[in-house]
Amino acid sequence: MAGFGALVLAVSGGQTSAQMPAVPACAAPVMPSGDYAQWANPVATKAGNDLAGAPILPIGTAGRVALSSTPQVKYEVRPEKPGGSMSYGGILILNITKSGTYRIALGSAAWLDVIGTDGPLRSTAHGHGPDCTGIRKVVEFSLEPGRYTIQIAANGASDVTVMTLPNP
Repeated sequence: MAGFGALVLAVSGGQTSAQMPAVPACAAPVMPSGDYAQWANPVATKAGNDLAGAPILPIGTAGRVALSSTPQVKYEVRPEKPGGSMSYGGILILNITKSGTYRIALGSAAWLDVIGTDGPLRSTAHGHGPDCTGIRKVVEFSLEPGRYTIQIAANGASDVTVMTLPNP
């Protein structure tokens, strides 16, 4: 995780719209380790097209999440970057039991919104995961105990790997 700390970018105003660093060229994939070890064994799941059909993504479990065509998804709050009719998205549920900062890792550059009881949350930091592991970006949020909606939007493929972890 030390590598992540060096890669976290300060986010102006907390928004995740800043440019992501370039993805390094990799001769071969690297197995994630430490906190991200479960990334290598994602559990297949289907994102909801609406809040009622959204599955829970357990903390510390990587999910290989099947997404739907953007026009089929009924987001709780319009994503800041919704993507077009040729993109994919979906909705997941996150249950938090302990206050803290949480990292949401994605295997793509998809747009990510976290919605709480008072609406969309601002990220506290973002960067990319360990090089060559397939973790394209990591977005951090300060979360209190409760239920949150994860909205994935503007993904270029019909699936994406997602994982949520507490930030030590």
